[in-house]
Amino acid sequence: MKNIETGITGCAELTVSQNELAVNVGSGSLEVFATPVMTMLMEKAACCCLSDFLEDDETTVGTMLNIAHTAATPEGMNVRAEAVLREVNGREFTFDVRAYDEKGTIGEGTHKRFLVFGKKFTEKAKSKLD
Repeated sequence: MKNIETGITGCAELTVSQNELAVNVGSGSLEVFATPVMTMLMEKAACCCLSDFLEDDETTVGTMLNIAHTAATPEGMNVRAEAVLREVNGREFTFDVRAYDEKGTIGEGTHKRFLVFGKKFTEKAKSKLD
């Protein structure tokens, strides 16, 4: 892993389609942007934040997410998630995450990721099948 300083940022965005609505992902009955999809976008922003610093087989896995989804977004609007690296503690990374639609903030919180080695991590997970 290359040296990582706090304050770096990452982002991810999408346009809300039928695929991202709560009614279609199983997180509610309404035709609004689903909380699990907002969560995914926040995690993706954090991954983008770190991507240029990882080497070889290094990757990160999400270990904690504490967010509030504070405003509804209809189909057709653009949503953007941003992650700011707040703390580095060995192989653990803590981010402030926030999501916006075209009218303002729709969610925010804290996300943690942990550095792992992809092959070893995957093999350990698959060993549960034995």
